[in-house]
Amino acid sequence: MEIKGLDYNTQREKLIMPEYGREIQKMVDLAISLPTKEERMKCAQAIIHQMENKTPQLRDSSDYQQTLWDHLYLMSQKQLDIDWPFDVTSAEKILSKPQPMQHPTASPQSRVRHYGRLMMEMFEKLKTMPAGDERDELVRITANQMKRDLAAWGHGSMDDEKVADDLARFTDGKIQLDLQAFRFERVAPVAQNEGKKGKRKK
Repeated sequence: MEIKGLDYNTQREKLIMPEYGREIQKMVDLAISLPTKEERMKCAQAIIHQMENKTPQLRDSSDYQQTLWDHLYLMSQKQLDIDWPFDVTSAEKILSKPQPMQHPTASPQSRVRHYGRLMMEMFEKLKTMPAGDERDELVRITANQMKRDLAAWGHGSMDDEKVADDLARFTDGKIQLDLQAFRFERVAPVAQNEGKKGKRKK
């Protein structure tokens, strides 16, 4: 049920690099608007620091600083006028995608394997359910299970916005999760090697 005046995720501008979140994108937009190059550079350095905190796994790469500045360049859509400390002219290659390969067993569900067949059935059910307490309860159960699935499959993100976006997409826009009002159950991140421990023979 859509309520007039609420700001839904599916109605917001699509993020160029969603892994950094909407708040970092807002900081980038602010940096672009600053009047002097000195202010813009100072703001850019603060943004890079926040981006590094968001993606600590990048530190494993020897050129992670180059990667961060490339990402900032892309998020600014080339509009951030600063003296770039790295050459960002090749940054757009990051967003280029190879031609998809057709898998012989490809199916519509294969791209959302982490949610599974049962969740797809729940999405279909939500499409036809009338608004009310019963649907609200199923939305609550579904959203929380989606978040657990993302954690279990190690997608590197249990972001609430991703759950809301996926829920809206897979229900053809019928279910719009209001993240300001909805409260997720606590989900502990699942270590990638969890489950493998104790299986080694001595």
